[in-house]
Order: sequence, then C-alpha cells, then structure tokens
Amino acid sequence: MLVSRLLEKTLREDPAEAEIASHRLMLRAGLIYQVSAGVYSYLPLAWRSLRKIEQIIREEMDNAGGQELRMPALQPLELWKKSGRADVMGDTMFRLKDRRDRELVVAPTHEEVITSIVKANVHSYRDLPRVLYQIQTKFRDEERPRAGLLRVREFDMKDAYSFDADEEGLDLSYQEMVRAYKRIFERCGLNIVMVDADSGAIGGKDSHEFMALADAGEDTILMCENETCSYAANDEKARFVKPEQPIEDPLPLEEVHTHGIKTIETLAEFLEVPTGKTLKAVFYAADGDVVFVVIRGDLDVNEIKLKNTLKVVDLRIASPDEVQKAGLVAGSASPIGLDGIRVIVDDSVLLGSNFVVGANKEDYHLRNANYGRDFTAEIMTDIALAKEGDLCVECGTPMVAKRGIEVGHVFKLGTKYSEALGAYFPTQNESQDPIIMGCYGIGVGRLLAASIEQNNDDKGIVFPPTIAPYDIWITALNYDKGDVATEATALHDELQAAGLQVLLDDRDESAGVKFNDADLMGLPIRLVVSPRNIKQGVVELKLRREDDAEKVDRNAVVKRVKELSSQGD
Repeated sequence: MLVSRLLEKTLREDPAEAEIASHRLMLRAGLIYQVSAGVYSYLPLAWRSLRKIEQIIREEMDNAGGQELRMPALQPLELWKKSGRADVMGDTMFRLKDRRDRELVVAPTHEEVITSIVKANVHSYRDLPRVLYQIQTKFRDEERPRAGLLRVREFDMKDAYSFDADEEGLDLSYQEMVRAYKRIFERCGLNIVMVDADSGAIGGKDSHEFMALADAGEDTILMCENETCSYAANDEKARFVKPEQPIEDPLPLEEVHTHGIKTIETLAEFLEVPTGKTLKAVFYAADGDVVFVVIRGDLDVNEIKLKNTLKVVDLRIASPDEVQKAGLVAGSASPIGLDGIRVIVDDSVLLGSNFVVGANKEDYHLRNANYGRDFTAEIMTDIALAKEGDLCVECGTPMVAKRGIEVGHVFKLGTKYSEALGAYFPTQNESQDPIIMGCYGIGVGRLLAASIEQNNDDKGIVFPPTIAPYDIWITALNYDKGDVATEATALHDELQAAGLQVLLDDRDESAGVKFNDADLMGLPIRLVVSPRNIKQGVVELKLRREDDAEKVDRNAVVKRVKELSSQGD
C-alpha cells in the first residue's frame, strides 16, 4: 500500500478538542473522524487495527467454546419492560416508535434478546451449558461524551453470554471467560489489572472489571501495595479495614451548644475530639424519597454502594427544600428520635462509642450517642468509600490509588433475566428451573484507545505488533531520484509476498516529514531506502520501540524482518 493513496492525513499540531493522549494521537494520525459528539468514523488504518483486535477476540472466544451469532440493534421496548430495565436505563437508552406507533429501543446491550433466543432453543438440561457471543454496535445516549473513544454514544462491543444448569456450571463458565479475557488482553499488548467491580444496571452478583492502567482512565482503582496480595477493586466496590475508635462504657447523652458549626471538621475542632468520634448525617433523595444516611465523620459515603443497598434507580443529594420538608435540620441532624424516615447506617458506627451527633435543633449537638441504645437503622451495612492509604481487607497493607480504563467486564447474572423472561429448562428430575446466566463484555474501540494510552511516546503512537494496522513502514527518501522507487517497490513486494503488511511512503516530502509521520503512525518496524543505502547495498531498519537503527544487507532484509516480527507476536 502506498502512503500517497491513504485516506488519512496527518496533523502537525495537537487538535484543541483532544483531552487525552489516545484522542490526540488518533486525530493527529488521521485514524478517526468525529461526525458528532460521541460519534466517530473509523478511517482505514484504525479499521485495520480494530479488525485485528476482533480477530484475536474471535479466536480466544472460539477456543473457550463460544459460538458467534448476530443480534439486532433494534429491539421492542416490551422486552426491556419485562426485564425491569426500561426505567433503570433511563435517558441513556435511545427510544423511538415505528410507523405503527410501536415502541422500540436502539440496543445499549443485549441481555434481553439473548435470553429470549435461548428460551426458544433450550428444551432440556442436555442443551446446557452454552456460550454465545457477538461483536456488534451498541448505542448509549451518554450525557457527556468525552476523551475520544473512551466515552462515546456509538461503539463496538463484544458481548458474550453463558447459560448453565447450576451455580457450579456458572463458576466454570465464568473462570473460562476470565482466562480467555486475560489471553485477549495479553495478545493485544495491554497491561491489565482484574479488579472487583460493581455490576451497575446489568445487575447480578460477582463482577470483575479488566482495567488498563493509564492516567487518562475514568475509573479509580484501589490496589494493595503488598506484592504477594492480589486485592484490587474499583473504588465503587472497594472494601477496606475501617479504623477502630476506642470502645468505652456508654455515657449519658449530653447536649452541647455549637453555635454556627455546620461541618464535621469544625465540630471536631470545637469539641476537641477526632473526626472519627463524630457521626456524619447525609441526606439523599432515593427515587424521590428522602433517606437519612449516617456514617462516621472520618469516612465518606460511597454512593454506588448506597444505591445498590437501597435498590433504587435514581440517587442524588437531597435539595435544601426536600431536607426542610422532611423535618431535618441541616448541620445539626441525627437519627435520634426521628420517625417516618428511612435511616441507613454504615457499619463503622460499631467501631466506636459515645459519638457526637446532631441534636435535631439548630446550633446544638449531642455527646455520647451510641448505636442500639440511642438510635437504630432500617439497614446497617458497608456504604463507605475507600481511599488511597486505607488498609487492604485481605492483608492489612495500605492501598494505592491508580487510574484505569475499563476495557472488559464480566458478571455473574444468575437468574435475573431468565426468571424475568421465562427462560426455564426441564431438569433430570423433570422440574422447571431458571437457566443460570453470565455476561462478558469487551469494548473494542475502547481497547484500541487504551492500547494507545499505554503505548505512546513524545513522537506518536507505538503500536503493539499484534494490532498494528500494518507491520512495516518503508520510508523512501528521494523517491523520484535514481533507483529509489524501483528498490523500494521491490522491497515492498518481497515483504508482502512473505506475508507481511507493508506501507510504502512514496510521497514527495522531506525526510523530516516522512520520519515524523512514520513515528506518529507507530508501525512496529521502519525501513529506510535511500540513494546512499542503495549504494552501500543495505537497508536501514529501526524498531519503533528502539532508539537505534541497524544496517541490514539488502538480501537479508526479509529474513531479518520476519525474525523481528515473530518475536513481537
């Protein structure tokens, strides 16, 4: 392929709209074209990389026993109402009506359809287990598309689904998919961490994300610093060892005047107690109802944990009007003596005693409040947010916070969808049991962006060989002079005949422009054909990841390139 015939045109300057390295470099290298906010066209070079990524995914999914199929992007809304997710997805889901006024959605995911397909085709326990997958375009109306391919409204995804007769079968399917995912990411040249994760709108129980470590990542990961401990979790799910406060004999409640004090920090300073000796009151609107959340003053509420605990669709901080209408006193509230409002308490209140709390009247607090004696809760559970420096629940070592890009997510769905959609199977005992499901997703475009985030330098992209759009870039200097065109074309043809994918830069540009574009595009190997090299009977060879070039005898170039290419696979 000749560079002069490429659709892509490189940019010399960084685009103003680019926020992160992968977005900037893909725009500069001409890999993507923005059609509208969160909607991109993949241009030929990017599409070649994406097809290689898809091929790696297909090979590993097939090796893991998966069968590929294709499901429609257009789905009846009725299916989503049956599963209970029509409201859960909310405005994220694109909705429309056909000419007969039937409600449809443009699929953000495919649990409902795949469950319906399996319901129609599984007639016995003998038909299980099954693993089905597809690579298909999804649509989500993201509120704030950003960061190139990391947060978009139209994207390609590999989604797989396992169907088993029992929990033991699901465990086996889940672990097989985890192994396949690790092979996929390794083959794509990604540095990945598998972390505990929240299941989000898809639901289910066990859930793990595969995170590509990168400063541009949208997710915060808490990782144990102990090299022998493997604990890692998304901060939405992370657990930690909560510091204990001294357990004292309960003392009588004592009212204290705290004029003008509204924050935990000023309260603790005024009363000369640690923040862990106070209880923080936070008011939320959960599906429109105000709930009272209590957590120790040295901790913060994890809103994802809270949302999952309450099993609500919409969770937000309550407005001042909502707080007032609920009869709560902002800055001086506590659950003591409250009636008619849901109280949710973090279990940190059990790791201390004689806390300072609000007195439920302006400018007053109470000393010596204790759980069980002075107040109780509808729910007590872990709703605390883990932070860097908190202690690992597995080994007690401090955790470090890192940023990550989610490129894959696996879920144990259980019977959530099979029960909702009536996907049952006859067992050996002739009873009807719901099929037990798992769900496994990979963002294909995200994976490409994450790879570029992890593989770049100040000159441009450094593609892993397995997913590079081409294997080799031939820089032909003074293409129109002497034998350069003849020699460069012959080398191009020999390499292609050897099964390699080659770009030949035949443009009438300066050496600087050609070298800069070769580095920007980031193909694994660059070869230089020039009048001087022809005279010496050599070709200059440089790996994109290396600083130094080597001179290779012209007759040995193909052999040398194949050696290097095989090492990179």
